[in-house]
Amino acid sequence: TNADIICTATNSAHPVFDDRDIRPGTHINAVGVYKPHMQEVPANTVKRARIVVDSRQACMEEAGDLLLPIKQGIITQEHIYAELGEVVAGTKPGRTSDEEITLFKSVGIAVQDAAAASAVLTKAESLNLGSRIELG
Repeated sequence: TNADIICTATNSAHPVFDDRDIRPGTHINAVGVYKPHMQEVPANTVKRARIVVDSRQACMEEAGDLLLPIKQGIITQEHIYAELGEVVAGTKPGRTSDEEITLFKSVGIAVQDAAAASAVLTKAESLNLGSRIELG
């Protein structure tokens, strides 16, 4: 594939693309699979990638994309490079070369959803966009 960025948001039990199609420099956002038996990213792609997760703890309970390659002995838990917060805070660098394959694996963290919603609301209010609706 010629894609620079791949986003997967499926509930697939099997990888939705082939590792051979991933070229150097590709970034993958894998946000769909959230159960230990599900997998949308091939294990060999996971092995080749610098992995950043939303939460190590949550991913080690739910992310089949990581749990299945660990179970198969393809990677270890130490293959997870960082949590998103570490990269955002600058305590760990993100991509270190143009050729590096990077993978962000998210299983969904409520506090991150709330922070994103707050940022969008603040921006919308500053631009006087949208309507406020009271739910009763």
